[in-house]
Amino acid sequence: MIKAGIYIHFPFCRAKCIYCDFYSVARQEQLIPRFIEALLNEIEHWPSDISGWQFDTIFFGGGTPSLITPQQLEQILLALSERFDISAVRELTIEANPDSADQDKLHAWRELGVNRLSLGIQSFNDDNLRFLSRIHTAVDSRAAIISAQSAGFEDISCDLIYGLPGQDWEKWRNDLQTVLEFEPTHLSCYTLTVENGTRLHDLVAAGSVLLPSDDEGAELFRRTGEFLTENGYPRYEISNFARPGKECRHNLHYWRIEPYLGFGPSAHGFDGRRRWWNVRNLANYLELVESDQSAIQATEVLTVHEQTNERIGFGLRLAEGFKLSAIPGKLRSKVLQQVQQGAMKWGNYLKLENDCVRLTEKGMLYADAIAVDLQLA
Repeated sequence: MIKAGIYIHFPFCRAKCIYCDFYSVARQEQLIPRFIEALLNEIEHWPSDISGWQFDTIFFGGGTPSLITPQQLEQILLALSERFDISAVRELTIEANPDSADQDKLHAWRELGVNRLSLGIQSFNDDNLRFLSRIHTAVDSRAAIISAQSAGFEDISCDLIYGLPGQDWEKWRNDLQTVLEFEPTHLSCYTLTVENGTRLHDLVAAGSVLLPSDDEGAELFRRTGEFLTENGYPRYEISNFARPGKECRHNLHYWRIEPYLGFGPSAHGFDGRRRWWNVRNLANYLELVESDQSAIQATEVLTVHEQTNERIGFGLRLAEGFKLSAIPGKLRSKVLQQVQQGAMKWGNYLKLENDCVRLTEKGMLYADAIAVDLQLA
């Protein structure tokens, strides 16, 4: 059986953050019931044969999935169980914002089988939260973590963002020290990235916002890895740290080039050879699904060459790297040659150990550039 995951994209938010380029709509909560019905319809009529797959993860992302009521969540899980065999699911994650994760809802989620909570903390500094246009406070974040633990969540992941204007190591370390006081099992620490189409992009382009330099960002990246490793959270992916054994299984499906299904607007799916994605527009999604049409906007079939380059690119994001034995035989010698040439160029940043190709901690800083050098032209 092939291990696989299921992703549900919930596109609603109470407010749009200035840095976010994930598909979401703000202040349209009145459409949530209609969306839930469309989502149930999409799941029910999923056409492909996945009989050789064993689903072991379900992930509710967004958007702000914590706006879902327990009754709506139960409807979605029931629809999934009726269409797919989800009896082997070991990790059921829901993303939540601190302002929409109240005690009653958290208890209800646990009773429905949610066993992993991903909290969008982003910062414990209220000035930073206001800059990021988050609508919760540091007090809300602390309360949400405590409530989640009280509700029985043992696996709690916290998202944090660094590389903000005027943020040095001491200020960023305060956030890290604060979150470690709560002993989460997983941390996602993302560098603030300027994405096209976001309000942050416009502010930076206009000179209204000045972000740390590349050298300053690299220093924060390096010291973050050192600090969290010393405190029992080794880096297992460029932006992700976990207690041993508490890595996010669902995201590992993506990075290990394993299959997954995606439901909801903008959601992607992958079967090992073919990738597809849904329309990135809520109105279009609702119109298509309600008229019993597919929400899939486009599909691409990856060549063996493209699959190999993806395995290299995603694999180098992981501390475990990628295995040469996973490269198709006719391309393996070419990839090995690229790796050997890359090792000469990148020195101690790139390691080839038996069957495994991986980056060192310092090499993680240059993952994108090294991946380009290793991938097949």
